[in-house]
Amino acid sequence: MVSIKEVSAKSVFDSRNEKTIEVSIKTNVGSFSASAPTGKSTGKYEAKPYKKSLDDDIKTIEKFSDYFSEEVIMQFDDLKMVEDIAEGHFGANTIFALESAILKALAKENKIEVWQVVNPKAKRFPRLVGNCIGGGRHSDAEKKPDFQEFLLIPNEKTVSESFEKSKSIKESVRFDLAKEDEKFEKKKNDEDAWISSLNEKDVLDIINKTKVPFGVDVASSEFYSRKKYLYKNPMLKRTPEEQTKYLSNLIGNLKIFYIEDPFNEDDFESFSELTKKFPNSVIVGDDLTVTNYDRLSKAIKMQSISGIIVKPNQNGNLTEVKRVCELAKKSGIKIIFSHRSGETSENILADLAFGFQADFLKCGITGKEREAKIKRLIEIEEGLDK
Repeated sequence: MVSIKEVSAKSVFDSRNEKTIEVSIKTNVGSFSASAPTGKSTGKYEAKPYKKSLDDDIKTIEKFSDYFSEEVIMQFDDLKMVEDIAEGHFGANTIFALESAILKALAKENKIEVWQVVNPKAKRFPRLVGNCIGGGRHSDAEKKPDFQEFLLIPNEKTVSESFEKSKSIKESVRFDLAKEDEKFEKKKNDEDAWISSLNEKDVLDIINKTKVPFGVDVASSEFYSRKKYLYKNPMLKRTPEEQTKYLSNLIGNLKIFYIEDPFNEDDFESFSELTKKFPNSVIVGDDLTVTNYDRLSKAIKMQSISGIIVKPNQNGNLTEVKRVCELAKKSGIKIIFSHRSGETSENILADLAFGFQADFLKCGITGKEREAKIKRLIEIEEGLDK
């Protein structure tokens, strides 16, 4: 049993050196804190990170401290009581950080791991998905790939072996980039991925040589305007039909295993066409579905996706995240728990991904904020082996 005695919040800096929220609670079993990440490439349908602003949420949560002290939390589903109090008063980042701190308190009280609070029967580990070469909004460069992420998805026997594989390949890839990209400067983007001036086809040729399963986050809503996909490298416009044909050729020729947000966030129909055409690839919704139960339901009804990105702070409500995961599993949709481009060293994402039995954990390859999640997952794996 956990009873909250006091709640407070403050701003901290994320990996992009931008402010995000950290929530702290004092309970009958000790003090606990958790922070929320921030996204740059955000879907228009996702929950607002703060009710009005970060500063306003910080002030409001302290005013509500006494309200939370009336609640007694004994298990994961009791978070609903906290959500009922918070609804309409805080944004998604604040609620996520608060609930994460409460999960840590529950784990301490019951002398178990955080993932066991979510699901004590969890056994299967998610595959790592890591951004190796970046483009789109995550890369600050004049010339870059229009696709946002080029992802390594190794499938080794253990999480630790997959982590080492990704790191090794990422390091070796820079030599190929230096050979093919005369402007390559060994610089990294928001997610600690290599920045390149090559276009997506040239980058894919390099990634394809790694001989591990790979994928892309097209993040197509970021360059969609007036019913056209506006590519800059090189400059051209594609209609939805042309986008479908282009992506189909890439997937078919390169055997792309994973493709995220291939179309804009309102185009369930084009998603469906691609999903039906490539049943052996994971066609993933992020901006399309925004960890939202109703949008996932629509995507399932229209057969638009075979995978869904789950970003807890995109929803901001962990009991709703549970509903989303349950619906995805029931419908045979792969679950990909994901970081955000602006991360903190908070590692609870690994516990949530394992607890909810996600198929994949997408959290980068290198960088202390990314590695914190991977190392936590390895820690869980090694703990189960003992």
